Amino acid sequence: MMKLAVAITAISAVSAFSPAATVVRPTSALGMLPNNQQQSFYPFPSTTALEQSAAKDNQKPINAEAADGSAGVRQLLGVKGASETDDIWKIRLQLTKPVTWIPLVWGVMCGAAASGNYHWMWNPFDPNDRDVLLGLEDAAKGFVAMILAGPFLTGYTQTINDWYDREIDAINEPYRPIPSGAISEGEVIAQIWVLLLGGLGIAYGLDVWAGHDVPTVLLLSIFGSFISYIYSAPPLKLKQNGWAGNYALGASYISLPWWCGQAVFGELDRPVYFILPILYSIAGLGIAIVNDFKSIEGDREMGLQSLPVAFGIDKAKWICAGSVTLTQLGVAAYLYSLGESLYAGILMALILPQMYFQATLLLPDPVENDVKYQASAQPFLVFGILATGLCVGHHDFSV
Repeated sequence: MMKLAVAITAISAVSAFSPAATVVRPTSALGMLPNNQQQSFYPFPSTTALEQSAAKDNQKPINAEAADGSAGVRQLLGVKGASETDDIWKIRLQLTKPVTWIPLVWGVMCGAAASGNYHWMWNPFDPNDRDVLLGLEDAAKGFVAMILAGPFLTGYTQTINDWYDREIDAINEPYRPIPSGAISEGEVIAQIWVLLLGGLGIAYGLDVWAGHDVPTVLLLSIFGSFISYIYSAPPLKLKQNGWAGNYALGASYISLPWWCGQAVFGELDRPVYFILPILYSIAGLGIAIVNDFKSIEGDREMGLQSLPVAFGIDKAKWICAGSVTLTQLGVAAYLYSLGESLYAGILMALILPQMYFQATLLLPDPVENDVKYQASAQPFLVFGILATGLCVGHHDFSV
């Protein structure tokens, strides 16, 4: 329970670290690299002429968000407004954005719960489930799965995203590690490969540990890594398209870690094990839309077809609210149809506060209230996902 409390507190804090974008145009270290020092690390292109055009003044990049004294914490979490540092390991950690690991770690927990096979060292609710050695082994498996989903594969995703966003960051956040020159291109590419290959190695190790005939965790990791690449990298660059990009984000943060956690402790051998996480990924699409409201002007200027750009703010806010609420209501109805009225009731109790915050924060002004809405509503969503996972693990689908 303490782990759950810590995780949900951290998730609420994530939303609070989402200030509005501050656009400045100082010198970019990317544009100062001599042509003969530029390198190409296939499939990652080297610095372009467009990046070099960002170097127009001789002033140092201004970090407006750092003025509130939270810059050091922001640097370690990898969120906007971070302070600058010369410590290469802090810089590497910043690129992986540790604050974004939390939803993936939570997803692994939900998948482990959905397997119905996770054992506690001492289960206070079931006197027949009190095997210390088995509990220690399952705790170790779960921890390794969280390391895979968080530091390695999410770290890979965030680093590669920063790499392909370096031209935009040279304008919007020139103090970030890559555009500021705090880390070299070669070091960034090396980090991408280490995180990717290390993650795939851990995934295969989990398959061996779980005794899988088919390397399910490895296949999920390869698929997720591919989605991460095409989300950020041209020519597909899914993030340029509101529907594709937001759903890819929702699936990566909810479905894939759920399936990973469930595969480590059980089997993905029933359609329901795929359908429920996919439904929650649609809710994740709605959460991703919230992050697009603040950047609508910049997205429009750069030709990015986020849903607020494509449909306008008024329609996009209803798409957002509908995708979050209707999918959860569908899940609650399904749990009720299974005869799991208690879990269905718990889920409904967690949906109602979200609807209240949509009515009072999201729908009246999604641009002004985006952070407040995320911080207020998202904890109820993630606890609902966990409740669903516990229900799936509890229910006997063989009857």
